[in-house]
Amino acid sequence: MDVKSMVYGYKEELLKRLGKLVSINSVEGTPEPDAPFGKGPKVALETALEMMKADGFNTVNLDNYIGYAEIGSGEKLIGIIGHLDVVPANVKDGWNTDPFQMVEKDGVLYGRGVSDDKGAMVASMIALKVIKDMNVPLTKRIRLIFGTNEETGSKCLKHYVKKEGSVDYGFTPDGDFPGVHGEKGMISMRYLSKHTAIKDIQGGSAKNIVCRNCYVVIDKNSFSRKTLEDYFNNENLEFSIENIGKTDVKVSVQGIAAHASLPELGKNALSYLMDGLKQSGFQDGFVDFYCKHFGLATDGSGFGANCSDEYGALTQNNGVISMQDGVIEGSIDIRFPVTLTSRKVLKLMEGHLEDENGVIEVLHTHEPLFFPIDSPLVSALCSAYREVTDDKDAQPITLGGGTYAKGIDNTIAFGCAFQGKDYHIHDANEYVEINELLLQAEIYVAAILKLLAI
Repeated sequence: MDVKSMVYGYKEELLKRLGKLVSINSVEGTPEPDAPFGKGPKVALETALEMMKADGFNTVNLDNYIGYAEIGSGEKLIGIIGHLDVVPANVKDGWNTDPFQMVEKDGVLYGRGVSDDKGAMVASMIALKVIKDMNVPLTKRIRLIFGTNEETGSKCLKHYVKKEGSVDYGFTPDGDFPGVHGEKGMISMRYLSKHTAIKDIQGGSAKNIVCRNCYVVIDKNSFSRKTLEDYFNNENLEFSIENIGKTDVKVSVQGIAAHASLPELGKNALSYLMDGLKQSGFQDGFVDFYCKHFGLATDGSGFGANCSDEYGALTQNNGVISMQDGVIEGSIDIRFPVTLTSRKVLKLMEGHLEDENGVIEVLHTHEPLFFPIDSPLVSALCSAYREVTDDKDAQPITLGGGTYAKGIDNTIAFGCAFQGKDYHIHDANEYVEINELLLQAEIYVAAILKLLAI
């Protein structure tokens, strides 16, 4: 059978489905009795399940946490696990289009979720439709699982595992081709100020996004305005300094957002704001604390956490900052090497987490995920990718990002990204090429056939 032609036959259906899902703002919202993550994620889940039910698949909604569509029979279960929730997006954050209205231009789709992860989920829908059309013997059950809380905790997947258990063979289309055989461990931390002359500070949109916008309110006579302006101009940063009342100024800075797993691709507005204030003569305990422990670094060196293994180095992202009742609080998102443990990394930090101006606290940890490259699951998926693309050079990788694979057994991330491409995930103008979505679907058909044959 010509799988490529079968996939391309569903091109318009793919675009229609993705456009409908992108139009649903599925950022986590206020919990409701029948919507644990808010109305948007619930509507996205119901919409996706309706699409699959109309295709003739058996569908199950698990309390609006997560749901799935299933085909086939047998004791063994193949799982494709992706998510319908997205990170925040706002036109003011640099989007050229409405982020919740999918736009096509020259074969490229723009919109929040077209790459992470709604596009991949729709490509997976099409792959399952093709598998169904092929009438191949389905000796295993195949489930397409739709999560709604991946970006903010993966409580949806925990609910699924509690209700349904794990899968025998699985992949999440939320990483890179030809497969992700290791995912870095994660440590979530926060810092708190002990004393500061800052009157207000706010910045960032999510803990797992490099802070793009940040502002601070301080006394207008507490720093050199010219030195600060020169600093921002030399760093090619957009900024403003506005008078507030008779005594204060509001300093605002705009950086470049990026995924927390690759903070070096962004430009952290908060970090540059703190560094600029210190260099402009602003004397403050919290600014000193921030510059000492973080500064402009993204490797954790300021608090003793910098380390690496053969698969990669530790990264650190400062995503969100706010002030309440005179205390500044900010988030720290750490991704550490796949062959280390959280205990070893935390040991490195001992003696570096507190001084007279502030303190860093550990909130929770997640251990790394690691599969040998020659394991049956990794081998099968890589083989599917290579047969479809004829790309024999790309090798399985390890990632800094954490995916659903950490929360369910026998699963790795497989696609949807092709190595070497930046899809502006978690940033303005997120995009994906239409031909790539169709290629993803074709690869997923091959992957399902490989897993059926194991």
